[in-house]
Amino acid sequence: MPDFPFSAVVGQHTMQTALLAAAVDPGLGGVLIRGQKGTAKSTVVRALVSVLPPILAVADCPYHCPPDNPALMHDGCRQRLQDEQKLVSEEQPTPFVDLPLSATEDRLIGTLHLGKTLQTGERHFEAGLFAAANRGILYVDEVNLLPDHLVDLLLDVASSGINRVEREGLRFSHPAQFLLIGSMNPEEGELRPQFLDRFGLCVSVTGLSDHALRREIITRRLAYEQDPEAFCRTYAAMEGLLRQQVRQAQARLPEIILEPEALNRAVALSSAGKTQGHRAELAIVRTARALAALCERNTISLADIDEAARYALPHRLGDALGATPEDMLERLPRLLETANGDEPVPAEEDLLPVDSLMENMDFPGSAAAGSMLFTYLKKKLMTDISVQTKRSS
Repeated sequence: MPDFPFSAVVGQHTMQTALLAAAVDPGLGGVLIRGQKGTAKSTVVRALVSVLPPILAVADCPYHCPPDNPALMHDGCRQRLQDEQKLVSEEQPTPFVDLPLSATEDRLIGTLHLGKTLQTGERHFEAGLFAAANRGILYVDEVNLLPDHLVDLLLDVASSGINRVEREGLRFSHPAQFLLIGSMNPEEGELRPQFLDRFGLCVSVTGLSDHALRREIITRRLAYEQDPEAFCRTYAAMEGLLRQQVRQAQARLPEIILEPEALNRAVALSSAGKTQGHRAELAIVRTARALAALCERNTISLADIDEAARYALPHRLGDALGATPEDMLERLPRLLETANGDEPVPAEEDLLPVDSLMENMDFPGSAAAGSMLFTYLKKKLMTDISVQTKRSS
């Protein structure tokens, strides 16, 4: 059965935007999604793969090495390339690995393959989940319940992009560049503050209170369960648009221009929030760059910076020991207004524009984080449909 479409989820544009930005720039450092049960956290994460473009990889490689980039290959593929052996390549779906809470460290990083070692007399490495997730997504549901030493290992490898294994006389390393996504229910326990800071983005999701939206959620879910294939076809156009936007944004990312005003704004926000270190402003700038790329712009605007701050700052604001990201999120509007002193700040309606074409469409929470991107995407979809209709007539 196909996964529930990414674009069919109602009222969670904040979470969806953070995931799309991180998919465009995995170097953001991963996404932590916090929320109560039943708020579509796992549904949205698993559906993300369907809107990501496929990757080109060496066909028989367990690490999904790119056939045209020796710097990102593991030693085996690189050696074959140097020996002028033919590397057969193929398009593969973006890897998605769901890490179970019961996973061991060996299962995660890989270990000695005893069977082959006994047969050949030579040590052989058995790839783990880090290898399977290379160039893809590693998802940890209920990450707050994962043992601390595994969380630490996850974040270290996600940050370095390399998995190094030294045990039982075996020394081996391979690329492990993946987008780390964690979800959790805060009612079941919190992550330690130092772990929170290592996630590039943090979003909080809640159930919807609007009765019409709650009815729409049930209607869509029942339609999906009754005929998954037909339901997914209904959202095929939007899914295709998202896939196209991600692919183009990934290509456009290095060309995005960061103006001094936008950089100053990111620094001012981080400083006003009393964040420790400099991960906050770096996360803000990289997120803003991804948002600009997704919206097909070449320059980062102040609106992009303020939107990015909604994802990069709530878990990093440093003057409220013991406060949760949800608590700190309530401070952001005031922080956005005061961070630059007397410098004028764009009004909320300017930050999150809603085109007149979209006024009659189902688009909840126009003032919420994530609205700017999805307003743009829906406008683009309606324009594309209009152009196709005119051509066919």
